[in-house]
Amino acid sequence: MKRLFVSGVPAAFHREIELITGLFFPKVKVTGERREADGIIHIHMEVEDRIRVGVTLTDPSGNQAWHGFHERDALKAGSDKEQRKQIKQVLNHALLQVLEEATGVRQPWGILTGVRPTKLLHNMLLNGVSPERASAILELDYRLMPDKIELLQEIVERQTTVLPDLYELDREVSLYIGIPFCPTKCAYCTFPAYAIRGRNGSVEEFLSGLHEECEVVGDWLERNRLPVTTIYFGGGTPTSITARQMEDLFEKMKASVPGFDRVRELTVEAGRPDTLDEEKLELLRRWEVDRISINPQSFEENTLKRIGRHHTVKETLDKYRMARSMGLNNINMDLIIGLPGEGLETFRQSLEVMEELRPESLTVHTLSFKRGSHMTRNPEKYKTADRSEITEMVNVARDWTRRMGYVPYYLYRQKNILGNQENVGYAFPGEESLYNILIMEERQTIIGLGCGAVSKIIPPGSGKIHRFPNPKEPQAYIDTYRENIREKLKALDRAYGTGQAVSLS
Repeated sequence: MKRLFVSGVPAAFHREIELITGLFFPKVKVTGERREADGIIHIHMEVEDRIRVGVTLTDPSGNQAWHGFHERDALKAGSDKEQRKQIKQVLNHALLQVLEEATGVRQPWGILTGVRPTKLLHNMLLNGVSPERASAILELDYRLMPDKIELLQEIVERQTTVLPDLYELDREVSLYIGIPFCPTKCAYCTFPAYAIRGRNGSVEEFLSGLHEECEVVGDWLERNRLPVTTIYFGGGTPTSITARQMEDLFEKMKASVPGFDRVRELTVEAGRPDTLDEEKLELLRRWEVDRISINPQSFEENTLKRIGRHHTVKETLDKYRMARSMGLNNINMDLIIGLPGEGLETFRQSLEVMEELRPESLTVHTLSFKRGSHMTRNPEKYKTADRSEITEMVNVARDWTRRMGYVPYYLYRQKNILGNQENVGYAFPGEESLYNILIMEERQTIIGLGCGAVSKIIPPGSGKIHRFPNPKEPQAYIDTYRENIREKLKALDRAYGTGQAVSLS
């Protein structure tokens, strides 16, 4: 289905209908014009003391029709936004019934299309809803499948165990440092990742700007007496830069960040094993980096070539063992479910390798066709497993991690994710990434420094999020970083009730 004609509701609801329908028919477009539609939906809606929504889906020939209905007590009080949100939930519930009946496909996450389902459960518990009642709401109102509800509950319980002060951390901040360079760009990637030897701006000029940004943000933190909870170096691949450049950046961070030695967690993504050597690993050990990532994505040689990762399986294993031998004892590894050409058997083989390595944490991603990636622009080149096999791989990962002693501790979802599944971080108890919990649950300000870094500014006690993105492209960052620093500090001042002028040379 490419076009869906909708009648009976204002056009303001078309986006919600498109999101739910898109779970079954990717790239579907909802229209109020009947011509050339592949499907026809008529919606009958009543909003009084109860909200009642009936949905009828008819194929273009009119030979087949499917019906759905849902109703719920209307809010007695609440803002227009809250009431509109409830109407959308009732509409989505009835629409999902119809589409599941018509296609025979059950959506594991029900009507949820957002990135962070765990936030929904956190908020319910914070508002005094019992775990049992929250489970019933997720099943009956949101139509989540029981295994997803169980997963959410396990993650939320784990997060509040790992970070007992999670709900009070809005009086602290975390820092994200974006290094936008990689040896090559993977076919599925849309992160800021530019060839380290490319023509996208001088690495030295970029680092000079980043050093200045560290200084100025560090001064702001000092003036406002804000502790730093975690620091995370991401990208790109931070270890793409030289050991000398990394050392200089660590020195700058230590000199700039107040209480650097008291930061709870320092993480460096070393995701591409072809960026690592003994000198860099020794530097990470000497700086007492708490956690690193060495990401295979797959242990299948042909897959690595297909997705543009110019390293071998042997190189991944060698660098992992080298890091181990040098005393780096909290290593994360990533696997991606559904990479082109891979099915259940290939994924089982990757898990067998993981069983030998036993990294402290394992993030299991489900492949997402992200807008702008090479894979999305050239789908004919990349054949992936079907929905049922993706679901089976997700279940195999869940069973395997449980058997190996890993616990799930964070989760997020993406648009166009295969099988409408999820990405889950697993870890041995006590080895969870604090930053991953904080960035996903959005309980504190994350200040982004460097290329492609997005600051999520959350005024204490508000829960409201203001996004402030840095430029994604290195040359754009080099050209504008001082102006961006000024604007970011203004946004931080507004959020924290300060307003001291900052002079940038």
